Amino acid sequence: MKQLLDRREFVKRGLASGIAVGLLGAASIQPVYARRAPLKLGLVTYQWGKDMTLPELIAACEKTGYGAVELRTEHAHGVEISLSKKARKEVKKRFKDSPVTCLGYGSNYEYHSPEPAVLRKNIEGTKEYIKLCKDIGASGIKVKPNTLPEGVAREKTIAQIAASFNEVGKFAQDYGQLIRVEVHGRITQELPVMKEIFDQVTEKNVVICWNSNDTDLKEPGLTANFNMVKQWIGDTTHCRAFSETNYPFQDLFGLLSGANYEGWILLEAHSNPSDKIAALQKEKQLFDQMVSKL
Repeated sequence: MKQLLDRREFVKRGLASGIAVGLLGAASIQPVYARRAPLKLGLVTYQWGKDMTLPELIAACEKTGYGAVELRTEHAHGVEISLSKKARKEVKKRFKDSPVTCLGYGSNYEYHSPEPAVLRKNIEGTKEYIKLCKDIGASGIKVKPNTLPEGVAREKTIAQIAASFNEVGKFAQDYGQLIRVEVHGRITQELPVMKEIFDQVTEKNVVICWNSNDTDLKEPGLTANFNMVKQWIGDTTHCRAFSETNYPFQDLFGLLSGANYEGWILLEAHSNPSDKIAALQKEKQLFDQMVSKL
């Protein structure tokens, strides 16, 4: 119970300081969630934004009504740890001068490797990008578990992943950052596995990034699986293009809205349309239609 109370207190402090931490486990607290907040649409630069420079990316979001962006590694916008202090300030200013929020960085750091050197490299790399996120005015970094390696006891890997989350989470607290754990990977995208991991997570700024996987729909169904991990869901939810999948987004949005979710719905499209602006506008219209029904 103490862990959940700590997380709730973190939500209060985060909202008071302007950091959007939509932990659903705190949904019953008043007056923090006195009014239901509308769902908001943002963009992950996974495919549709990967070839845009930072000015192009911000302009595209402004034009199409996307209010936030999660930057991705090795994309054309070039927001990496190699940036100088001056360049980091310039990135921060670009977002400050725009209505588009920089949520942070979508990394590929993972913590399941049985090789100590590989694990340590991922942990230390995460810490460097946490510093970058702070410098550019963002609020967190996305990381992920990716698998449970064969030949290693399941319990050992789960404990290792959770311990790694706790280490980077504790480090991130000094920089005012969230660790957003994407529900991702072979085996580890299964929500019961994510629950096993988060049952061992102690740091209140380590949260789940819902990823809208087909495995969410396995028995006992979307609602039960959502409720299984609801207390850890943070402020980012990844969604495929609404027009390109049969995932029940309307039902998901209903669950999020009903839990007073205050975070972002982030489009993470996997296709490659020639006209990105038109594609973004189409998905925004579909999003607005679903939100209007809530």
